[in-house]
Amino acid sequence: MAKVVASHVSVRDLKTHLSAWLARAQAGEVVEITSHRKPIARITAVKQADGASTNPLRKAIEAGLVSWSGQKPVFPPPVKLRGGGRLISDIVIEDRG
Repeated sequence: MAKVVASHVSVRDLKTHLSAWLARAQAGEVVEITSHRKPIARITAVKQADGASTNPLRKAIEAGLVSWSGQKPVFPPPVKLRGGGRLISDIVIEDRG
């Protein structure tokens, strides 16, 4: 499938309105950059492989384990364990000496 260039933008206009042009590219539009009316580059959106995120925090958010509003992540309360066994953290601390 060939990419179709949807928009042309001069280097000067690109520098002046960079955020807007990047948002258009991120939305799927192919942007061709020109210098003296000659094409010199293209901006396209980056597609993730298999639609899966590699960021652990993003994976936790997508799985519903963590909620995040742009501030500090909010984690669910810890799971209470049954039984009277020792805590893993105590075992690790003891093992470290």
